[in-house]
Amino acid sequence: MSEADGQFYSVQVGDSTFTVLKRYQQLRAIGSGAQGIVCSALDTVLSIPVAVKKLCRPFQNQTHAKRAYRELVLLKCVNHKNIIRLINVFTPQKSLEEFQDLYLVMELMDASLCQVIHMDLDHERMSYLLYQILCGIRHLHSAGIIHRDLKPSNIVVKSDCTLKILDFGLARTACTNFMMTPYVVTRYYRAPEVILGMKYKENVDLWSVGCIMAEMISHKVLFPGKDYIDQWNKVIEILGTPSIEFMNRLMETVRNYVMNKPQYPGVSFAELFPDWAFPSESEHDKLKTCQARDLLSKMLVIDPECRISVEEALHHPYIHVWYDPGEADAPPPQISDKQLEEREHTIDLHVKLLFQK
Repeated sequence: MSEADGQFYSVQVGDSTFTVLKRYQQLRAIGSGAQGIVCSALDTVLSIPVAVKKLCRPFQNQTHAKRAYRELVLLKCVNHKNIIRLINVFTPQKSLEEFQDLYLVMELMDASLCQVIHMDLDHERMSYLLYQILCGIRHLHSAGIIHRDLKPSNIVVKSDCTLKILDFGLARTACTNFMMTPYVVTRYYRAPEVILGMKYKENVDLWSVGCIMAEMISHKVLFPGKDYIDQWNKVIEILGTPSIEFMNRLMETVRNYVMNKPQYPGVSFAELFPDWAFPSESEHDKLKTCQARDLLSKMLVIDPECRISVEEALHHPYIHVWYDPGEADAPPPQISDKQLEEREHTIDLHVKLLFQK
């Protein structure tokens, strides 16, 4: 056994075996998702509590390997107050043939946004939480990372109302592992372009923010689809049938399906989110309610060509009150070209590079 093998030990967590560096002790399962299991642990080197996430077979093929490697390198360079810090990345396997598991070590946080969403938030708290989500997204975008799967469960909040985005859409490079049967993949926050298999750009994430904001107001999921077809039906019933320009950008098979649906006029935002659904104690609150509804109506737009951008959202009157250039325009992560050379790495090299991280 080589020296390196001595750095690791194995521990059973539920149905899964975690093989982790010895510095991580006292593992306890705290959650499970489509990508794998998350444990809390004590980092005995840094003397801090951490979250250790196990991804199963994240490098299924060359494309996945390249993307996952690129995102992990970027995330290790990301230093923004609204994005969870990736402290370490490791794999216990020694070679590509054996390579199975990737472990991400992150700072441990308090509560997810799921808990906060059911509280009665005043405008100040709601706009501050949304501002922080937008700052985090803007920073990920500046690093070339589009999340595409933002949802309340992967956003965490501390008791002082500070917020961090916890998951970086790495889910799409990690295999879906259904050994955790109770886990259901949440699609409710995915944009129409993801549901319909279209190309997407940065403002795909603004749709998700709109869905999260709607839930903060009404305390219920806006588009609770059982599957993508049901999801799409809910979207058009509420927002109305999209324009022919939008339809023409769909793949033919999808377009035929979508165009054969009944035509829906959609419901007005004033009806969807009436004044009484918002906190209102003063004239100032009434102004804020109008602004909040206006922002929602610009984020929840089916056609991404007509949807607000993250920069525009940060400058929207409902959000701009919090604007701080240090947070909203933080410089993108500095990354040396050497780390991300565009030449085609073999998967093996990606793994080697990860070992060196």
